[in-house]
Amino acid sequence: MNKPKLRIALFTGLYAPFLTGVSVAVHQRVRWLLQQGHEVFLVHPQFNDRYPKQVGDRPMPGLDELKSYPNFSSYSFPTEPLIFYKSLPQPLSYRHWSDTKLLTEFQPDIIVVEESAQMRGVYSALIQGYGRPVGVQYAQRTKTPIISVFHTDIVAYIRYYLGDVFFKFLRPIIPMLVKQSSEVYDLNVFSSREQLIKYQNLGCHPSEYVPYQGIDCEKFHPRNICHNPIPDDDRPTILFVGRITAEKNVPQLIDAYPFIAAKIPDVHLVIVGSGPLDAEIRKRAEKFGSGITIWGESHGTELLGWFARADVFVNPSVTENFCTTTNEALASGTPVVAALAPSTSEQVTPGQNGFLAEPNNPADFAQKVVEILSNPELRATMAAQARPSILEYDWSACMEKFETKLYELVQVTNTAETTAV
Repeated sequence: MNKPKLRIALFTGLYAPFLTGVSVAVHQRVRWLLQQGHEVFLVHPQFNDRYPKQVGDRPMPGLDELKSYPNFSSYSFPTEPLIFYKSLPQPLSYRHWSDTKLLTEFQPDIIVVEESAQMRGVYSALIQGYGRPVGVQYAQRTKTPIISVFHTDIVAYIRYYLGDVFFKFLRPIIPMLVKQSSEVYDLNVFSSREQLIKYQNLGCHPSEYVPYQGIDCEKFHPRNICHNPIPDDDRPTILFVGRITAEKNVPQLIDAYPFIAAKIPDVHLVIVGSGPLDAEIRKRAEKFGSGITIWGESHGTELLGWFARADVFVNPSVTENFCTTTNEALASGTPVVAALAPSTSEQVTPGQNGFLAEPNNPADFAQKVVEILSNPELRATMAAQARPSILEYDWSACMEKFETKLYELVQVTNTAETTAV
């Protein structure tokens, strides 16, 4: 039996050329839905000359790849650079563009809002943000199902950027804010069970676990070891890939490095990515000479080579929501040492495909890395178990579950309307 094709309006606060895990995931999600024959209307942030030039120069898959599908359409909403991170966008308020008008013209069967908190402007305390829940006004008027897709532990982000002192004043009202921002959607979906529990306890309802956050397991593969970013460099390599930001805890890798180097003298830490803390990280890394390489951004086969050739992938962040790069490393056959946090225990099984370290403890983090690097047999065993541990999160398998959830919500709405008639 052929499934009916859906008209899906998908709003996202992040998309190419803005480089984040969300941008990559949204692109893959839209492409997969188009390949299934669904009609997708993608509403995404506009790139303009207010952003650093290197943002627009990134060789990322984006609209050009999707425009070949006749069932694809898009709209770019006006943006300004995010206050504290000029390489990322913030949507301008509803006075500058109308989500309701766009939806009225498209008439979707279902609305998907990726990273709804960012779309509304929570990251910048509503100074620049859209100012109201995106898509909700139209959904309520037309009885169209609408869902929110969580990518980020927004509460943890607020704490990092506002600091502990100010966060203490906000803490009492956070459950109220979470409740208000979530109850306007028919469903809030999380790719991490731990994050789901955390936000349910904060009042996020209705909410549900849906393993939508997949990766391309054919693309990220141990065979990519053939791509060598630094030929003839055979030092044991520790790899980090991600944005160089406070919430990613990248400075703690610099703190952990001397503990590791004391046990593994020729160890090489490679930090791949860019972000607001670039200058600080580069300055701190200088004292370690060639022991630490700040690589900058990496794309294509070079990036695939980094994932496959690294001996250990490291993720010190405690704000992740089923981190994409952790999964990409595991799919590439690379053991992971990650800080224990919501979702990491769902990705890393200690002693099997890596280790979990005490959060914000560079010495413990280093000890876990050393344990792998100093034991070739353990590392080989973990490497062999890394890829099988993540195959259930292949992109197609995850998207089939996501598609099923869309059908369920549309069916529930249609049934309710029929009963009412």
